[in-house]
Amino acid sequence: MPNIDRRKFLNYSARLTGGTVAGLVALQNNILMGCAPEKGRSLRDSAGLGDGGYGPLRPAGPDLALPEGFQYRTIGVEGSIMSDGNETPSWHDGMAAFPMPNGNVRLVRNHEVARPPAPDGAFGDVSLAYDSTSGGGTTSLEVDPVTRELVRDFVSLSGTHTNCAGGPTPWGSWLSCEEVTVGRDSGYLMPHGYIFDVPASSETQVEAIPLRAMGRFFHEATAVDPSTGIIYETEDSGTRPLKGGFYRFLPEAPYRDGEPGDLTLGGRLQMLAIRDEPNANLTRGQHPGLSMAVDWADIPDPDTAEAEANELAVFEQGWNAGGARFDRLEGCWWGEGQVYFSSTNGGDAQQGQIWRYVPDDSGGVLTLVYESPDAEIMNGPDNVCLSPRGGLVICEDGSDGNFIRGLTRDGRLFTFVENIYNEREFAGTTFSPDGNTLFLNIQSGRGGNLGKTYAVWGPWERGSL
Repeated sequence: MPNIDRRKFLNYSARLTGGTVAGLVALQNNILMGCAPEKGRSLRDSAGLGDGGYGPLRPAGPDLALPEGFQYRTIGVEGSIMSDGNETPSWHDGMAAFPMPNGNVRLVRNHEVARPPAPDGAFGDVSLAYDSTSGGGTTSLEVDPVTRELVRDFVSLSGTHTNCAGGPTPWGSWLSCEEVTVGRDSGYLMPHGYIFDVPASSETQVEAIPLRAMGRFFHEATAVDPSTGIIYETEDSGTRPLKGGFYRFLPEAPYRDGEPGDLTLGGRLQMLAIRDEPNANLTRGQHPGLSMAVDWADIPDPDTAEAEANELAVFEQGWNAGGARFDRLEGCWWGEGQVYFSSTNGGDAQQGQIWRYVPDDSGGVLTLVYESPDAEIMNGPDNVCLSPRGGLVICEDGSDGNFIRGLTRDGRLFTFVENIYNEREFAGTTFSPDGNTLFLNIQSGRGGNLGKTYAVWGPWERGSL
């Protein structure tokens, strides 16, 4: 079977020269680095088998097409009865994997449920729900790392709304983010637009406590610096494109030396700004490989009451202080001393950007490390994660098929998974603690297609993931 999507990729890259390729990157020493293409080199050099990629895709079952030698198992299907007696909710989204004391793997998985308010809207134990009228939250799964079979699963957070992504923490929990700012004016019992901390060690549903100081806006994902406890946040203002910020939260009681701290004690929220360039527009006209010094603009009122009526109320505070704007920030991941995050609609072609932020004592450095010049090469990067072998895993949220791409250390792109099950996006990619299994989600779709979680494994040593 021919390599899925490869023909269109090569047809386009054949029209490019080394001097016109925007977005070639390198992964050197496990660090994603912006660079210029070598003389005579272009995106024609996509990674094939034995060259960082894994070769042509073929159906590995009814849902996924994978490279030869890879296989998958389906777990956690929407509507299936979980170990606690509840139905598995719909709209599987962001997710992270954690080691368990018994050697198994704990997955904490978001459910991006965005239903109108209803008296019985929350799943799970309503007494622990944040808002009994709202249908979002998280479920937790225990998986055998050898057989990849589901051991048990249960509701771990409920009563939230549109839980899109989030991020793992060094203290062993999942920060689940609400991508919405609805509230009482919309008929809900509580205001929404917050982040919630879900311990991976919990064996039952946790009480839902909003971390209000981390801001009330269209949250997407988070990443935690384990050396400082600073938490980075992305904003996906999907209904208001070209106006999204990249934030950092400095907790009053941060994670230190293995101690989790206490995020409920508050802290300072700030938005990234480009030094000597107030109100920088980073959505268009950027140059891969060019680094920019960063400052941080304070957000005076992160939990503003205006957020329900104006979803950009927090962004506008940062913008008024000189902050920079992006076009739909989504995936976010910490690795090797820096944060990688995606701008789904960023770039001159509006097909996506991958950014890297490196913190330092002066404010840090921001670099555009990848920009897609065409939808046939990269179309809407969303969730991202780093593999234990140094490659970057990118979920596409595009309109021309649904794929998971890999990016090698020396900047070559390849397709690793295709969704042949439904028309919905991939989400929640995360590797098991031993690096042998990639877990991922497919969202619910039209025509009765159910949200599912998958475990993928195979000869990782053949490529860069």
